Amino acid sequence: MPSRRTSPPRPRASLIFGDLWEFDPAPETADPKLKPRYDLFIGGRFVAPRTGRYFDSVNPANERKIAEIALAGEADVDAAYAAAARAFGPWSALPGRERGKYLYRIARLLQDRAREFAVAETIDGGKPIRESRDFDVPMAAAHFFYHAGWADKLAYVAPGAAVSPLGVVGQVIPWNFPLLMLAWKLAPALAMGNCVVLKPAETTSITALKLAEILQDAGLPPGVVNFVTGAADTGAAVMGHPGAAKVAFTGSTEVGKRIMRQLAGTDTRMTMELGGKAANIVFDDAPIEQAVEGIVNGIFFNQGHVCCAGSRLLVHEPVADAVIAKLKNRLRVLRVGDPLDKNTDLGAINSAEQLSRIRRLVAAGVREGAVLYQPPCSLPGKGFYFPPTLFTRVTQSHRIAREEIFGPVLSILTFRTVDEAIEKANNTPYGLSAGVWTDKGSRILRMSTELKAGVVWANTFNRFDPASPFGGYKESGFGREGGRQGLLDYARLS
Repeated sequence: MPSRRTSPPRPRASLIFGDLWEFDPAPETADPKLKPRYDLFIGGRFVAPRTGRYFDSVNPANERKIAEIALAGEADVDAAYAAAARAFGPWSALPGRERGKYLYRIARLLQDRAREFAVAETIDGGKPIRESRDFDVPMAAAHFFYHAGWADKLAYVAPGAAVSPLGVVGQVIPWNFPLLMLAWKLAPALAMGNCVVLKPAETTSITALKLAEILQDAGLPPGVVNFVTGAADTGAAVMGHPGAAKVAFTGSTEVGKRIMRQLAGTDTRMTMELGGKAANIVFDDAPIEQAVEGIVNGIFFNQGHVCCAGSRLLVHEPVADAVIAKLKNRLRVLRVGDPLDKNTDLGAINSAEQLSRIRRLVAAGVREGAVLYQPPCSLPGKGFYFPPTLFTRVTQSHRIAREEIFGPVLSILTFRTVDEAIEKANNTPYGLSAGVWTDKGSRILRMSTELKAGVVWANTFNRFDPASPFGGYKESGFGREGGRQGLLDYARLS
């Protein structure tokens, strides 16, 4: 319950309410059941790395060490691929309904331990507990449930063609949605009958290794899924391994290009889900209050650590002043702080390195003449935090309008006509997502056709479903995850 403060109100709240009503702390108390050290998961067992080396996983909210994570070398990656190759024959030969049973078990066990996984995800990655609890974990379970349902219906994935698994798949996932990206990658690959060697991100490996415990509890045959942890060298070994029939990568465009160069001339299949610089477009007939909430969700969800974040706001000139004023009011009441507090809206930036990048690009925006706005905001003294930020008077040439910041920073541009909005939205090397806010259905249909983006949301943003394919165009990658299309990316057609 809120408690009345007797000290003078801070400016942030007095601008909104006159008096400050401060929320009492609401810490999450569920036990994440963390271990002091995590080994590799190969062949159905936890094994020490052959390198003999470990690295620290750090809580970005307070910079404290959480656990030691095994550092896999090339020999460990070889062992993981060998285990997956041994498991592939029996696993792919199982009837689809039997593979589906394992996926259903994984989904249900994840639901059983949902609060534990949510807390672990928040401690390891810095995102608010409300997001881990209400989005990441439930959506991860939903992907396992959805693909479990497909496992005995694969004859209908590609009507007129027969489908079969590819073999062993190498996968690398990012640090912004560790558990959810793991589910996006694992579930379709397993449903189709493939085996997997997966490397989680260096800064967020814990929930993958905790999921390995669920795989053991579910009785998944040894070697079907293998987790190797480490940094860039480990990822390169997974992506470039000769035993991979296919690789799937989610991460930056720069790294994606390196992987494609590495695999050029081979017959290894690839899917890439890379960076983005999404345009969120608000027309003068849009439901403004609803749009403002969608804008906030589009850029400040997960501290802006979202590849499809609506980081470029294009506002129709007649309503630009009103939208910006309402956005500033909304930013003033966003709560930045302890990610384990259920009242928190913006948690910690994932790492010191990412915080440094955000600061550099924000400084570049100021130098280049954009107008910075940050609400009065008290940040914790320890940890990696950045206030919600927006820029006005942004032009197409500004770095903040062109480069992916991957943080809670919104660049606002204006437009006068539909054609100008389309031209500005498409003036980017990326093409992952876009949003359109308007009352006209005909305008929504036109924009969804002409915007060069893999996903176009209408009068909403960041809406996901396991049955809906997700992926990009241009430098945002190729291939799809989710839906029938995502399954086909793990299949051989004949």
